[in-house]
Amino acid sequence: MGSRPESPRHGRGRADALCDIRPEHAERARDWVVEAGGPEPTLYTRGETDFIRMCEAEDLDLVYTATPWRWHVPVCVTAMEHGKHAATEVPAAYSLEDCWRLVETAEATARHCVMMENVNYGRWEMMVFHMVRQGVFGEILHGEGGYLHDLRAIKFADSGEGLWRREHSKVRNGNLYPTHGLGPIANCMDINRGDRFDYAVSMSGPSRGLQDFARAHFPEGTPERRETFVLGDVNVTLIKTALGRTIYVSHDTNLPRPYSRIHLVQGTRGLFQGYPERVYIEGRSEGHRWDEAEDHREEYEHPLWREMAGAGAGRGHGSMDYLEDYRLIKCLREGLPTDMNVYDAAALSAVCAVSESSVANRSRPVDVPDFTRGRWETWPQLDVVGA
Repeated sequence: MGSRPESPRHGRGRADALCDIRPEHAERARDWVVEAGGPEPTLYTRGETDFIRMCEAEDLDLVYTATPWRWHVPVCVTAMEHGKHAATEVPAAYSLEDCWRLVETAEATARHCVMMENVNYGRWEMMVFHMVRQGVFGEILHGEGGYLHDLRAIKFADSGEGLWRREHSKVRNGNLYPTHGLGPIANCMDINRGDRFDYAVSMSGPSRGLQDFARAHFPEGTPERRETFVLGDVNVTLIKTALGRTIYVSHDTNLPRPYSRIHLVQGTRGLFQGYPERVYIEGRSEGHRWDEAEDHREEYEHPLWREMAGAGAGRGHGSMDYLEDYRLIKCLREGLPTDMNVYDAAALSAVCAVSESSVANRSRPVDVPDFTRGRWETWPQLDVVGA
């Protein structure tokens, strides 16, 4: 943000609170906190909007939302308007209006609003960022990422994300979940810190996967058999940056397939490609042959992973969740700029709306708003941080 938000205050007996529409879930989380030696949190369980009462009543530093997508913006805005920093799961928003709402509220309240893109803290993703900073791949020109994950069973589940995620596939057609694949590439390309997303084109293929899954797994006459979907099974989006670089982002969640985020970063002297992880460095790798990425890890391991991997072992998505939480709390406690900010949250999340608009208009180019209002040209690069 333009001015640095205040750091959390200490020594004032600050509160802890949990909010959930399911009282049993809040009680379970409360027990975890107490078992871990923390103070017993106050519970807020009076329905979908009880987070408002929590923000009004509690003296909190940070409100962290892990709700269905449509509640990310209301929770974050309410938190900031009541003097709390906000952190949200991904995407932060899925309309351009809501992206701007997050930016403008953060600016008006001088509160942090951070999208918790955990993949930015993945071991390979951070190693590649470290290699980019050391110039190993030369000038970065192109990136590819995506969210390629068979979610059919999850979307049709009668609990968890199945209660809401499938509904988006009925009414939206585009890239609904771009930030996992896009976030690490954006860091390597200094998006909002020397470059920015300029415009995008997007197209979706036919919608078949969810209908086929319903016919295969639900009896004749059940409501699931009658549902219709508009989300193309595969969406591809191409982004052009202000400096002319290109990014390919894919969304593929309705077909049978192994998991992948692609994770390709390519420059004038070489590239990294994930799934499986491999590296090619001109003048170092054997001509026209990949190196195993593992062979380069000892030399290029990111300092944060080198110093903190043990502390986060086994803690969520291969330690990346632990590292992103660790960095956020460290930055807030020490008054440091956060690794991601509200402008990153808006730019990455805006790809949802931009892709939908392009798909609906025969893949015509759609501008990505400059949420920084020109400040991307002078804001400094992200540092290679340690513990």
